[in-house]
Amino acid sequence: MSKKRLGFLMALLAILAIGSTLLAACNRPGTTPTATANKTPTSGKGGGGATVHMGPATFLVPSTSIPKGSKLPVIDDVSVPHIIKNGMWVNGSQKATKESGAPTVDLTFNSSGQSHDIGPFTTAGTYHIYCTIHLNMNLTITVK
Repeated sequence: MSKKRLGFLMALLAILAIGSTLLAACNRPGTTPTATANKTPTSGKGGGGATVHMGPATFLVPSTSIPKGSKLPVIDDVSVPHIIKNGMWVNGSQKATKESGAPTVDLTFNSSGQSHDIGPFTTAGTYHIYCTIHLNMNLTITVK
């Protein structure tokens, strides 16, 4: 094979490798979808309209609002385990507390796409949940 053909082949392979990398980065499985929060309810079946997504070590939104009487769906977008409980991280330390009127939260997520509902939230107020595994992974839920 001539040096000219070999050079052309190497350039073509480099272009294909770069193109494949860019395509994979734009459309890779496990990419975090846009989080939805603070939406108006879409049905009368107890859904609050808000959905909270979790990434590798964070809630994709730090807070959300839902109407009184609704549940909050929480979805794990990655194959990273999460243990979600009542309370919050404060200055790098876990503070396991359950506010008056809050539903008890003790959920384990182990796989991408796994979803659990929290609630129903029957009392208006501000509530906190956190991941016991990931430092500073807090979510504030406001019930109106």
